[in-house]
Amino acid sequence: MLHKKPSDSLNIHTELIMPGQTNPLGNLMGGNLLKWMDVATGISALKHAGHIAVTAAVDNVSFKEPIRVGDVVNIRSFVTRAFNTSMEVFCEVKVQNIEKKTEILSHTAFFTFVAINENGESIPIPPITPETEQEKKLYDGALKRRELRLLLAGKIKAKDALSLQSFFIQNN
Repeated sequence: MLHKKPSDSLNIHTELIMPGQTNPLGNLMGGNLLKWMDVATGISALKHAGHIAVTAAVDNVSFKEPIRVGDVVNIRSFVTRAFNTSMEVFCEVKVQNIEKKTEILSHTAFFTFVAINENGESIPIPPITPETEQEKKLYDGALKRRELRLLLAGKIKAKDALSLQSFFIQNN
């Protein structure tokens, strides 16, 4: 199977925050942001797999700063690592206030997708070959994040999380 680069799955999604997307305080409702993040990362997964992919997991998402009416939200996503049928997709959310000329990194998260065929069966996907330092760092950490997700979901036992064993075993 031919290797792909993370840049092959790059997706950028932009939204202008309007009053109908906010709570009574004028701040973006979190569900809207989560939906956009899911769609953006889903497109990255689709680009990588060449097939529909379904969301299997979302790592922790913390809402650190409010996103206000008039702000511009830029969501950047790409596949960091592919396993057999699943893939990890990194998602970065930056918020711009055009009038104030500010931009902040608002959120980051990792999504896991599984590629499926028309019968809903999981299918093999191409491996990833990272190119940049950021891509290599994300690629290297993906196995630990995957094992932690599987451990928390009860799909593997701690003894089977080989890349995480240093967290569980005390050095005396």
